Amino acid sequence: MRDVAVLGVGQTKFGELWDRSFREIGIEAGLQALVDAKLASENLGGLFLGNMASGGLLEQEHIAPLILDYAGLAGRHLPAVRIEGGGASGGLALHQGFLAVASGLYDYVVVGGAEKLTDVPDSTASQIVSSTADHEWEVVFGATLPSLWALVARRHMHLYGTTREQLAHVAVQAHEMGSKNPNAHFRNRVTVEQVLGAAPVAEPLGVFDCAPLSDGAAAVVLGPLEGARRHTDTPIQIRASEVACDTMALHHRRDVTANDATVAAARAAFSRARRSPKDVGVAEVHDGYSISALLAVEDLGFSEKGRAGPDFASGQFALGGRVSVNPSGGLKAQGRPFGAVGVAQVVELVRQLRGDAKERQAPATDLALAHDLGGTGATAVVHLLARAG
Repeated sequence: MRDVAVLGVGQTKFGELWDRSFREIGIEAGLQALVDAKLASENLGGLFLGNMASGGLLEQEHIAPLILDYAGLAGRHLPAVRIEGGGASGGLALHQGFLAVASGLYDYVVVGGAEKLTDVPDSTASQIVSSTADHEWEVVFGATLPSLWALVARRHMHLYGTTREQLAHVAVQAHEMGSKNPNAHFRNRVTVEQVLGAAPVAEPLGVFDCAPLSDGAAAVVLGPLEGARRHTDTPIQIRASEVACDTMALHHRRDVTANDATVAAARAAFSRARRSPKDVGVAEVHDGYSISALLAVEDLGFSEKGRAGPDFASGQFALGGRVSVNPSGGLKAQGRPFGAVGVAQVVELVRQLRGDAKERQAPATDLALAHDLGGTGATAVVHLLARAG
């Protein structure tokens, strides 16, 4: 297996992009990544595209060749593959692109993620998003993603004494970072009092505990680490890329307050990279809901079980803290175009490792982690990235 590097990155603004089509944002992100990698399109071996629900949202399936077509590459007859895994679609696409380059099958690939969630009514988008949970056991009875995560939050509060105020600090921190990110859906700061006083969505979660439904796209160019300096002065190596899965339905889980898929993927990633959670200086984790951020930092090994609430509240995951978590603003503030999230996380970490994140730059570190999640945790993807020596 070859060592794999990220050679270029690109990302559109996240938000309500009513004046931009799916194909436009996908092409924009991909072209940005190719320019950043100083790579001509004729050198590409393939495209891997993360997308959750283009059929339901846009009435358009078969979207990977669509993007190639409108990028002017149809005549090259490149392989183009769409990967779906709910909210983890982008992370899974990156995993597939990593394997394609590591195996030697292709030298250079573009991995993209894109979603248009605001072109349909919120009720329709929410229904489609909730289909990433178990339809037969949960959704058919009226459960939604927010309500399922609310159940997790209640259980975490019962077992570990987690408070609403501690959950609120997740949103406060996310919006603080989002205010520094020109691509973020939300760039406004919020206070704990505003979070606690916001309208309820599913008790104990309120409006500020839930990430928005967003439009947006992100892309990276992957290639072999050997020779990467022909494309970039700061090649970023993917030290590990791991995927793990768990039951779809919450009630089948060993413990609803622990995401075993995240634990397994993180354990495998750290083992493969021969590193540990203590080595990570900056991380992008799934915070689609404030409680999911708490579970993430616990399951990844950044906090002891039940201690994530106090750790967030005390600033241990703020910029410059023990681990700088979600300097992009995370899903909560940067936005949540489901298929693009896992790729956008890596775009942010590449910029962090390059030292190009400007106002939201975390302290220098040699190891970064990306954590993407599908549904309530049936799929987890963990990537470890480091500056190449």
